[in-house]
Amino acid sequence: MGLIRRLRVTQRAMETAKLGVSLRNQIRNVEIRRRVRVTDEAEIVAKLKWQWAVHIVQRKDGRWGPKGAAAPNW
Repeated sequence: MGLIRRLRVTQRAMETAKLGVSLRNQIRNVEIRRRVRVTDEAEIVAKLKWQWAVHIVQRKDGRWGPKGAAAPNW
């Protein structure tokens, strides 16, 4: 969760820089996200992680298969 939190903080910093606002403007993150119209990177990362896990579990060549991984351990 530390990495996801840092990713979100970095994304919000880039969004505020893109809009040219500072903390003194007291604009909420929801409003900044609405103005920038960018999806949350943490959600994209989580989705891609699960897609990769499903891909690995479905392999049939013996590297990682249904026997080797019951569920991802994140």
